[in-house]
Amino acid sequence: MDIRTPSRSAGRYRLAALVALPVLVLSAACGGEDGGLKTGEEVASVPGDPGNAPSDSKGSGNQGGAGDKGAFYDAQMKYVQCMRGKAGIKDFPDPKISGYLDWTKIDEIARKPGNEEASKGGKNGVCGKEMSAAMRLEPKRDVQKEYESLLSHATCMRKHGVSTFANPTMSGGNVIPGGDANPVASSIDPESPVYKRARQACKDKLLDGLDGMQ
Repeated sequence: MDIRTPSRSAGRYRLAALVALPVLVLSAACGGEDGGLKTGEEVASVPGDPGNAPSDSKGSGNQGGAGDKGAFYDAQMKYVQCMRGKAGIKDFPDPKISGYLDWTKIDEIARKPGNEEASKGGKNGVCGKEMSAAMRLEPKRDVQKEYESLLSHATCMRKHGVSTFANPTMSGGNVIPGGDANPVASSIDPESPVYKRARQACKDKLLDGLDGMQ
């Protein structure tokens, strides 16, 4: 799957896309020729897409699995136990009460030598079965709210100095995260002081479960 040695954020995205938001896909595209809205711009609703399915009567769509929160949490705990056991990452953190993974803690672990696979589901996808089970049990999610959250976060990141941080987009009725518009030739350094300060300042813009998305 890797084109080159992935950044910590890229590895985190691949795992989170499977566990937290299975319909999300990695994309370099962001609205407009300049790669996204200019700093400070916001939109009130998800942009139209010719392939979008009709929304419900309230004007919003849903995405995610079919499970309830209790079942989702239990499935995520099995994944965590696999990461501690089969993957050999003993200090892999428990999921949050909501069932979503704690990416702040996972990022810290992945920075330790020998723990790089903590953000990728274990070496050679050793915990893929448990990951898929959690994915299927994720509760339904509101596409409109997810898009607005990711857009607010992207705007905040640019305001705090990460000028090339791209906006999320839509495709076929699904949210495509923003962030690094070109992971192969990245202009974003997740280890830079500017990025780390922006990440800290903007973390509250993301809904629970979206912190690993962009």
